[in-house]
Amino acid sequence: MVDVIDSPASDRIENVVGPTASFIGDLKCDGGVRIDGVFEGSVETMGNVIIGETAKVVADIVGRNVSISGAVKGNVSATGRLEILSTGLLWGNIEVTSFLIDEGGIFSGRSEMPVEFEPLLIAGEKEPEKLPEGKADEGEDAAIG
Repeated sequence: MVDVIDSPASDRIENVVGPTASFIGDLKCDGGVRIDGVFEGSVETMGNVIIGETAKVVADIVGRNVSISGAVKGNVSATGRLEILSTGLLWGNIEVTSFLIDEGGIFSGRSEMPVEFEPLLIAGEKEPEKLPEGKADEGEDAAIG
């Protein structure tokens, strides 16, 4: 019998705010976080974040994968996946690699998904002008001819 856990520490839920608890402040940790109560502040972890169905959260959340079944007001940044389940409510902007929203889930905000490639062009659309090598675009959008 093997006693070694194959998953990294960030996969385990190490920090819990239970359904009868209230927390005000900033939570920074490496392991997973589960919130079922009232939470106000911010959450920053290398692990996963689970917002339970009974949770009421007013916080910005940074984590690997974020699952929302309760109510969240705040911005979410996930290096992995954001899931808003059928009972989940999210009011805030998101920056995620992958996004799933179940039927019944609510999302109100702006979404951004960083990509490493340019979008495919529509037939007949001209290619964007490329900047000469070594020159930054200094925050301006590339001109489309």
